[in-house]
Amino acid sequence: MSEQYVKITSIEKSTHDTLRISCEKPANLKFKPGQATNVAIDTEGWREEARPFTFTSLPDQDYIEFIIKTYPSHEGVTNKLLDLKAGDRLILSDVYGSITYKGEGVFIAGGSGITPFISILRDLHKKGKTGNNKLIFANKTKRDIILKDELENMLGDNFVNILSDEKSSYHSHGFITKDFLKQNIEDYSGFFYICGPPPMMEAVEEHLHSMDVEKNSIIKESF
Repeated sequence: MSEQYVKITSIEKSTHDTLRISCEKPANLKFKPGQATNVAIDTEGWREEARPFTFTSLPDQDYIEFIIKTYPSHEGVTNKLLDLKAGDRLILSDVYGSITYKGEGVFIAGGSGITPFISILRDLHKKGKTGNNKLIFANKTKRDIILKDELENMLGDNFVNILSDEKSSYHSHGFITKDFLKQNIEDYSGFFYICGPPPMMEAVEEHLHSMDVEKNSIIKESF
């Protein structure tokens, strides 16, 4: 796909530090749930500063959506997004991504690493095929949990949260350890989808290998 200029139709906060951006959808844009595109801001000085962001909308919807974590203390693209409003434009380029749905299993996300899973889970929910898929979601605090209500609605008890920096009677506390995975996973025969900060991903993958999960059962995407 060559570069596409798309107009923002709405932009709002999803959590205290994530934006939910909806845009017009180019007629020839095709993607699979879980895939991403490079996005730049159509503003002087920012057109060459493309960054990868995952589509969180569904392929058959007539708009596209991104949920993007912002870093106000950084002088970068995500900080600049905070200045945008409806009517401004983004520049999209090629679609890519190694996380696509291959079958039932466990999704393990850290922070904004949830974004490739949002479209996948929305697609499964829409088709009535959520099944026994489970999501383990690691964050620092409760207010960092992206789309908490929607994910609870889609997954019910198969939505498991763990918080590293806050104790809560409703969520586990700490990090995703081997013991934590053993406590929350009953079936190891399915696929394991992993996305998050590299240290988290490396640790989780190591835990899974030590639990005899086959390498070809692990689908991952770093960011």
